[in-house]
Amino acid sequence: MVRLATEEISIGYGDRTIVKDLTVQIPDRQITTIIGANGCGKSTLLKAMTRIIPHQSGRALLDGLDIAKESTKLLARKMAILPQTPESASGLTVAELVSYGRFPYQKGFGRLTKHDYEIIDWALEATDTTAFKHRPVDALSGGQRQRVWIAMALAQETDIIFLDEPTTYLDLAHQLEVLELLEHLNRTEGRTIVMVLHDLNQAARFADYIIAMKEGEVVKAGTCEEVISHDVLKEVFHIDAEIGRDPRTNKPMCVTYNLIKGD
Repeated sequence: MVRLATEEISIGYGDRTIVKDLTVQIPDRQITTIIGANGCGKSTLLKAMTRIIPHQSGRALLDGLDIAKESTKLLARKMAILPQTPESASGLTVAELVSYGRFPYQKGFGRLTKHDYEIIDWALEATDTTAFKHRPVDALSGGQRQRVWIAMALAQETDIIFLDEPTTYLDLAHQLEVLELLEHLNRTEGRTIVMVLHDLNQAARFADYIIAMKEGEVVKAGTCEEVISHDVLKEVFHIDAEIGRDPRTNKPMCVTYNLIKGD
């Protein structure tokens, strides 16, 4: 089943087109990872699909409807996004930041209801951040802050969550912590997760579906077995990769690689 897709979408900045006539489909209730070299259009595609930036032509569709024509609040009840560099939360407590996720449901003067507070507490519990509820966001570690931002996205009660490089700047333990949380949300809550990742082995380990991009186009989209291959990685990253098997998951993994020179 597909709820989210693009049809021949073109996206750019000023006179420069980054993504041209791109058609992609995001499987529902699965984890989709977008991979590719820097500047290939991964984050640009994510931003256009969530209406953070406008697209030049084509359509981004959610439940068959053009998202460009949807109301902001209605769209925010269906999808949440955690950008690569979240805005500063200086001066806010964890609970205050997570409460921002309730904005799409607020009316009038925007006062939180009993139900809002229940959802905030649930989001904190789901991300194991309840202990930080009254602490300043600035006082948390990088991994803790990332989980709090995910809690805010959860508080929106959306079926779809977008994340742009959610493991950037985190150490290995915190990277795994965040990715396992997202996997848990997908497996237990049925959330559709769409994220940009740089680490190929993390993408293969956690994704059900991978989209490999190069210069604004899709080189290959499919399962980990179909995408994490010598030929695809050669085309996308210009590397000569040795593909093996993860001994714990049995999924394909890039064991080592050389840069291809002289082509």
